[in-house]
Amino acid sequence: MRVGILTGGGDAPGLNAAIRAVGTMTHARGGSVVQVRDGWKGLLGDGDLADLDQSAFEGILHVGGTILGSSRTNPMKIDGGVEQCLRTIEHAGLDALVAIGGDDTLSVARRLAAEGAPVVGCPKTMDNDLSVTEYCIGFDTAVGIVAESLDRIRTTAASHHRAVVVEVMGRDTGWVALDGGIAGGADLIVVPEFPPHLDELVEHVQGRWSSGHRYSIVVVAEGVEMPELGGREDAGGERDAFGHVRLSKRGVGERLAEAIEERTGKETRSVSPSYIQRGGTPSAYDRIWATRCGTVSFALAEKGAFGMTSGASPLRSPVELAAGGRPPSPRCCE
Repeated sequence: MRVGILTGGGDAPGLNAAIRAVGTMTHARGGSVVQVRDGWKGLLGDGDLADLDQSAFEGILHVGGTILGSSRTNPMKIDGGVEQCLRTIEHAGLDALVAIGGDDTLSVARRLAAEGAPVVGCPKTMDNDLSVTEYCIGFDTAVGIVAESLDRIRTTAASHHRAVVVEVMGRDTGWVALDGGIAGGADLIVVPEFPPHLDELVEHVQGRWSSGHRYSIVVVAEGVEMPELGGREDAGGERDAFGHVRLSKRGVGERLAEAIEERTGKETRSVSPSYIQRGGTPSAYDRIWATRCGTVSFALAEKGAFGMTSGASPLRSPVELAAGGRPPSPRCCE
């Protein structure tokens, strides 16, 4: 069996663990592994692929990023892009292609599968916002980094009697902000799902000081919409290949910090862990979960269950799922 692997979208801790699982399983079954470089970009034109032997998967379990490279290339937005991908898959002789990525990557995987391509998905996004699974590769590590950042920020905030607004990733969901904020002991957590009024935030900060706490830590998800802070058009109009506004350019954390300082008179700063949240060594949980998902993705490919993804509940056994002891995984990104 000749299996291709690609990683698309933003990198996340645990990608290499998933790649390792797919590659190791393929070789163990006597098959061959093909890397598709830089996400869907590697299937365009003449393709950018290369064979990988077993040695390529040694010593990468704990390494962040992706040895395959990644990009936000969207073949569906390129004239003839889908056809190019289908042609490259056929010319490369791939019996299966494992696409590891989030909503955008899996939306392309779903389109290719609908066209008859032998594609299976593996859910990855530190935002943890895929409906096909209760957990995504990279989320646990991101939460841990946010929590550690709050631990460090708290000492400075307390020493200088400041309010600090910490802006974290998550796009349109507040999972990273919520779990990271709880783990790091934030005083207030602001998420896109339940955006408060600015007056409520100001009242909270003032209440902290009134109760004797001379500092405050506010965690805000980058996708929060508050009329007083401006909309997404303030991000400068920059969008990626999938049409997403670059929320980092919008600076909701900085805007919120300025508003709090103006209304409370308390010295307020804004910080963001930014790409640190998605970089570096994956946590033990992300290594284990990515290994399980990669193993199931290979099992789905081996069974010919194309158009499926390995998403499931962390409480379910991927081994049972692969063996048919559980209901089939959801269709890619549905």
